[in-house]
Amino acid sequence: MAGIYIHIPFCKSKCYYCDFYSSQDISKTEQFISSLLIEIEQKKNYLIDNETIETIYFGGGTPSVLNPKQIQEILSKIYTTYNFSSKTEITFELNPDDITEEYLMLLKKAGINRLSIGLQSFNNNMLKLMNRRHDVKQAINSVKIAKNIGFNNISVDLIYGLPNTNLDFLKDELDKIIKLDIQHISAYHLTYEDKTVFKNYLEKGKLRELPDTESQKQFVYLTKFFEDNGFEQYEISNFAKNNLYSKHNSNYWFGVEYIGLGPSAHSYNKQSRQWNIANVKKYIAEIENNNIFYEKENLTVNDKYNEYLLTRLRTKWGIDLNYIEKNFGNMYLRHLISYVDKYLNLEYIYKQKNIVHLHKNYWFLSDKIISELMKTI
Repeated sequence: MAGIYIHIPFCKSKCYYCDFYSSQDISKTEQFISSLLIEIEQKKNYLIDNETIETIYFGGGTPSVLNPKQIQEILSKIYTTYNFSSKTEITFELNPDDITEEYLMLLKKAGINRLSIGLQSFNNNMLKLMNRRHDVKQAINSVKIAKNIGFNNISVDLIYGLPNTNLDFLKDELDKIIKLDIQHISAYHLTYEDKTVFKNYLEKGKLRELPDTESQKQFVYLTKFFEDNGFEQYEISNFAKNNLYSKHNSNYWFGVEYIGLGPSAHSYNKQSRQWNIANVKKYIAEIENNNIFYEKENLTVNDKYNEYLLTRLRTKWGIDLNYIEKNFGNMYLRHLISYVDKYLNLEYIYKQKNIVHLHKNYWFLSDKIISELMKTI
């Protein structure tokens, strides 16, 4: 099985925390789609084993700037170019202010069967601070409309660890999100990424980052709250009811092949990784002129080992010592075990047979722990 990620690189406005590539020049939309259709054709032989496509994900940017005709055009080209499953999960990201009953009905007709709605917060002042286009009323109504249309696989995004917040603020956010009665929640701690407005505010003292102790307190409360309300934390930032995991994102964590389409999108076929140029105008020009529009790297054994740790230790599935030995050899296994023993003694991790898991209480520290387990050559 394999996946396709489609990066729609347009936004009507830029959120102040976001470092994903996007452009506000929506006039390029039609030219972009023409180039995208060419890229779909060009990448038809990218997958090593001609795998069946089982997930399609429209991300961005803001995919909901597209009209249903454009979405159907993209999907039709994919259907006629690749092998795909009749049970393909097709996820579409939306902003709440773009959601209408008519738009969602047309999405459903086009074959979209999973929605990811960027709510981010239930506080109007915080939404304004983040430069979000919607308000709380629109956020709540967007989910209600989606449910009324018949979507039964809905995910929403929430950002916590926001400036000047505390546990009481988070509790109010969580009380509101749980009332939506949806199937999946992605909850991300705010990070101050380079070249974002928020990073600029931080450096100028207009914002103050939460202390680590407060951030960890919010993380622990949030994970316990979702667990108590029937959600399973299957990855550090992702929570699902009734095993309705994001198949697309789960495939990333399981090392499944995927094709990335559009500016800045990444592709992976187990042997190499490549990423498209992060510029709409250049992307269009290079494709129109039949030039190379991406960079590529061939993956070494060391790269594959480190990526396996990075993706799997963040999940409930953990890392398999037998898999390490079989695919990377005794040198990597010995390296890993030397650090595993250290963290076992600290009780940060635990083993079940040959599977190594990170204790959920320490998932918040995963980046530090994983970086130590990685091997440098």
